[in-house]
Amino acid sequence: MKSQVRVGVWLAPGLAASLLLIAGCGSGGEAAVSTAPGVVILATAAAGDPDVLLDAQALTVLDQPVRYPKKKAAEISSAILALDPGQETGWHKYRTPLYAYILEGTLTVEYDAGVVKEFAAGTALVDAMNVWLNSSNRTDGPVRVLMVHLGAAGITNSVQRP
Repeated sequence: MKSQVRVGVWLAPGLAASLLLIAGCGSGGEAAVSTAPGVVILATAAAGDPDVLLDAQALTVLDQPVRYPKKKAAEISSAILALDPGQETGWHKYRTPLYAYILEGTLTVEYDAGVVKEFAAGTALVDAMNVWLNSSNRTDGPVRVLMVHLGAAGITNSVQRP
């Protein structure tokens, strides 16, 4: 598995717009996202904007209700997962909700019990929680995925299978 790179110091214009939508700024008007000290990207989102990636998603890809950690301070972290052809993440599970957006390529995810799903570039999803999964790139090109963990203080977002 390649190292994950934190997002936050610099955001590509399209990525900044996507994060505005994730943050719930798709209701119209102007919103600002701070990307680095002294740098602010100003974006406008119109009501009914066709660029909305997910809208009121309440279930994961395995039809589980989305559940946030309770009694802990919220923490949001993000990273870009990059997988070369033939590369995989290894078996792991998410302990907190994970929003993912496939930036490039097609990601194949195998879930415990043999369920396999493919997610193509442009797909937004909320991944399964507390279910072992292994993500892989079964294509000839690169795969890049924006991962946004909706976690909580003191809770590890994901754990590797022992």
